[in-house]
Amino acid sequence: MQILHRLERAFVVMNATAVILCLVVMAGTVFANVSLRMLTNHSIPWADEVARYLMIWMTFLGAGLVLRRGGHVAITNLQEGLKGRAQVALRAGLVVVLLAFFAFMIWVGYDYMTRMRFQRTPATRIPFSYVYAAMPVGFALLILHLGLVAKGFILAGQYRGAPNEAPSHG
Repeated sequence: MQILHRLERAFVVMNATAVILCLVVMAGTVFANVSLRMLTNHSIPWADEVARYLMIWMTFLGAGLVLRRGGHVAITNLQEGLKGRAQVALRAGLVVVLLAFFAFMIWVGYDYMTRMRFQRTPATRIPFSYVYAAMPVGFALLILHLGLVAKGFILAGQYRGAPNEAPSHG
């Protein structure tokens, strides 16, 4: 069990590091472009495009981390109105629906990605499939994060952040 706990922690740390790296590069690119524009009246031709695509990747990579903490918008009135087994059944149903939706979105994202493989971005000239790859990758990460928190959520309505954090109620 200790090995699984360490693997989960490493997964969360790597995911969070990727999100932070996207944010740092995006902020640095925007800062450099604005500074250059103010100082020299010229801008970096690819800066806006790179910042936009990093924002897309950051959003999809970070969605699973937010899910772990129960940070997505939720309406909990029905769940709070139910008691005992009915609450557990509702939460189990929610997990199944989420898993189905995430799997469907992987398929949709992969379809978009493959359709866009021959088109290139205007400034950086990279295939658009690299941008659209954020969607299936992000939803696959959502499935992994959901799988890691599903038991605690279904049985007790708890979320958790990093694997060494105490569970919290959503």
